[in-house]
Amino acid sequence: MRTIDEIKQQIYSLIREYRQVEDASKKPFVPGDRIPYCSRVYDAEEQINLVDSVLEFWLTAGHFCQEFERDLGHFLGVKHVAAVNSGSSANLLAFMTLTSPLLKDRAIQRGDEVICVAAAFPTSVTPVLQFWALPVFVDLFLGAYIIDVSMLEEALSPKTKCVFLAHTLGSPFDLKAVKAFCNKHNLWLIEDNCDALGAAYDMGNGYQKTGTIGDLGTSSFYPAHHLTTGEGGAVYTDNDLLGRIIFSMRDWGRDCICPSGVDDSCGHRFDGQYGQLPKGYDHKYVYSHFGYNLKMTDMQAAVGCAQLKKLDGFIQKRRENWRVLRDGLAQAEDKLILPYHEENTWPSWFGFLLTVREGIDREKVVRYIEEKGVQTRMLFSGNLLRHPCFDELRKAGTGYRVVGNLSNTDRIVRDTFWVGVYPGMTQEMLEYMIQVILKVAKNLI
Repeated sequence: MRTIDEIKQQIYSLIREYRQVEDASKKPFVPGDRIPYCSRVYDAEEQINLVDSVLEFWLTAGHFCQEFERDLGHFLGVKHVAAVNSGSSANLLAFMTLTSPLLKDRAIQRGDEVICVAAAFPTSVTPVLQFWALPVFVDLFLGAYIIDVSMLEEALSPKTKCVFLAHTLGSPFDLKAVKAFCNKHNLWLIEDNCDALGAAYDMGNGYQKTGTIGDLGTSSFYPAHHLTTGEGGAVYTDNDLLGRIIFSMRDWGRDCICPSGVDDSCGHRFDGQYGQLPKGYDHKYVYSHFGYNLKMTDMQAAVGCAQLKKLDGFIQKRRENWRVLRDGLAQAEDKLILPYHEENTWPSWFGFLLTVREGIDREKVVRYIEEKGVQTRMLFSGNLLRHPCFDELRKAGTGYRVVGNLSNTDRIVRDTFWVGVYPGMTQEMLEYMIQVILKVAKNLI
């Protein structure tokens, strides 16, 4: 009878053969073929890891999750990484971490305010509203599509506790100014790093990975992002107290630090006194927070472990693709506002943003590009306040604040779209995209 290892090796060999056959059957790109804004980029190693996890059949968080958290922490240069089931869960967990009573007077309370932007993915705002805190919206710049830091002081109030911002499509916001503002007023900073994994910012002493400069960073590993676990995300920090809270809230709110499937690692499981529970109550089931179950599965993490080994190459290819589009579309700047990034930033591009100039109908431009097979996307919500989810709050005039006006945000709603730069794009695809966009730009009036 063959051994388990021998059978596994045969399975792995068949997976590699399957991958070779499937890859060989793919047809080369022909102009007019659909070019998605994103796609999974993987090989047999991801599939082998996934099958390996399935054969183990642990199913929930296990050793692959531990490996993924460890390796992602090494990549980012942070001590604490908690893998979760989505990027949206990562944003929820990051915000709720800052509501913990362990933070004492710095804990966010109901009615406190959080500075953010409206041109965001909803889940960077939803946790604030669901906790009955108040999002305070400020405008951003066109071209860079990052927060207008000159509005920060005006947005400040005695209730302000936190700044919660995303690095838009991989382009870091002005971290030096935002961090200085947060330090000055003793505010928390959450970096939504879901679109920018691998981006870096020079704070004056060398480049540092985005997501690690604020108090908390978040990532998404949805297939569109820089690496994928299918669904999945992560929250990370260098702060030991925040790290403790993150893991507690992610795992039902437990006080116990034992990982899944492990008991009594502290040696004091049955001899503590907690809350008003009887002395000796099983510490495995003591809850210090109102938490969730947001864990990543080992199957997801197994894919992520293989993806992490390719991450540097993915990021470099995204940067190269962005540059090809930027150079190729330079002659259309009279019709389109092309993206740029701020000094002291090293972006990790998620997409290529375009804003049509005044008087040009974005809808006609997008329809033409889509008809030619190039997939487009809006800048997420554009302006979240204009969506049906805000109807009741907008009518009541409560639950949020707007500082100044959101003229550029509204411009984004009307005039902005983006195309992809994912690492699976070939030179032929990029050249075709450029041709299509230049052709429609030439005919714009």
